[in-house]
Amino acid sequence: MAALLQEIIAIYPMLSPPTLTFNASNRVCNALALLQCVASHPETKSKLMNAHIQLYLYPFLNTSSKQRPFEYLRLTSLGVIGALVKVDDPEVVNFLLQTEIFPMCLRVMGAGSELSKTVATFIVQKILLDDAGLQYVCATSERFYMLTTVLAAMIGNKQIEPSSVRLLKHVVRCYLRLSDHPNARDALVACLPESLRDQTFAATIRNEDSVQKWLAALLKNVNEASAAGAGAGGSSSNTLSGSGSSTGLAAMAQGQSPSWQFGNAVNN
Repeated sequence: MAALLQEIIAIYPMLSPPTLTFNASNRVCNALALLQCVASHPETKSKLMNAHIQLYLYPFLNTSSKQRPFEYLRLTSLGVIGALVKVDDPEVVNFLLQTEIFPMCLRVMGAGSELSKTVATFIVQKILLDDAGLQYVCATSERFYMLTTVLAAMIGNKQIEPSSVRLLKHVVRCYLRLSDHPNARDALVACLPESLRDQTFAATIRNEDSVQKWLAALLKNVNEASAAGAGAGGSSSNTLSGSGSSTGLAAMAQGQSPSWQFGNAVNN
């Protein structure tokens, strides 16, 4: 393990300014591939976490260079984190929530290659599927807004290629999980992308039964929240701390980050 860490740390000076070469990137990616195997094995995953090895990968995720050596480095680093969260484990999610993995994944989802976006979105999806992860994201309007803004941007083009179905699948699953939270569900009434409400992706997901099922469940949840809000005179049944829900939803609809917090969430 020490030898792998030496390989990882050795290229830190090449990150800024960006001077990473293909050879150096390939060398460290080989080391990261071995770490991914360690992260995937149930008997060694906990040892990897206890040693906080994954924290050594965060400088790679923080890079912004579009050059291929950096993109390969980010993608392989995401693969290690993805291997950790692949099997549902609250201990893993709780550990990651104490680090900066959430904003780092959002950064990749906003500016990475399609493959990197797919892996980063998968990691966020697995975090959301854990109850602590859902509470973390919905603890403040800022986290919720940042996530939904990035998710909407990734499908904003509406021209989803067949190769992008996996990304769309993870995006829909993230939205569906958010709709499990009462206050997030109310906010989605205003900020769920129109492309998920109409038939924009009907042809794309025609052969994707799971995505169709998730999308139908998502729309059902959002429509029920919309009807409940209309029945209550346009206000949400779940009050939001800081300001009224109508103010927060209006800010969402206008593409602004509202100042309220989700009242029932646990701030972390």
